[in-house]
Amino acid sequence: QGQLVESGGGLVQPGGSLRLSCVASETIFRVYRMGWYRQAPGKQRDVVALISSDGTTDYAGSVKGRFTISRDNAKKTVDLQMNSLEPEDTAVYYCHARNGAFQYWGQGTQVTVSS
Repeated sequence: QGQLVESGGGLVQPGGSLRLSCVASETIFRVYRMGWYRQAPGKQRDVVALISSDGTTDYAGSVKGRFTISRDNAKKTVDLQMNSLEPEDTAVYYCHARNGAFQYWGQGTQVTVSS
């Protein structure tokens, strides 16, 4: 059982929406900064959105205004709501947790935006 488990990827048409969810262990969720990264074929893995334990958020410029990252302290989940999806958003999305030198990655979930 991994420390981070993602769900919610799939195929969606341009302009559509998807919601990704990441479940973390209690220790990780409580102290680690959480986030979502993505990696398109042939490209490097890039940050999409970050959320700190105090709820502070940060977004990549390409998704600002379209994506929203949030955390549910009771469920220990970090969600990524993705609206107005574009073909350029197609990638494998990874949940990530970092606390100083320590970090964890989820297994990744595929998001495909295509008509």
